[in-house]
Amino acid sequence: MTKNPLDPKIAAPEIAEAQFSIGDVVRHRIFEFRGVIFDVDPVFANSEEWYQSIPEAVRPAKDQPFYHLFAENAESSYLAYVSQQNLLPDKQSGPVNHPAIGEFFSEWDGSHYRVKREMRH
Repeated sequence: MTKNPLDPKIAAPEIAEAQFSIGDVVRHRIFEFRGVIFDVDPVFANSEEWYQSIPEAVRPAKDQPFYHLFAENAESSYLAYVSQQNLLPDKQSGPVNHPAIGEFFSEWDGSHYRVKREMRH
């Protein structure tokens, strides 16, 4: 483990390998929601208060990638922050209906969202 320059209290793994990419559609392993990934943190980068609010029985490890999602469930659309261990691919369920998707992504190709050219680095 090495020191995380963003937060020296959190040790970053030597190799943090993301299983998912920006534009991938995923679903939560435990809770009934799905979403499209719009950002990735190599390790946990949210507040300690947020982390402690997760029930201990399902609280994920911090030393793994965490994903920012444009998420949806049966009732609403929202932003979600989810650990890699709690995500599964969800290409078969079609596009995600979140109102912010059009700001970041240009199209749905049937399995993945394409990032808008102006959003690329």
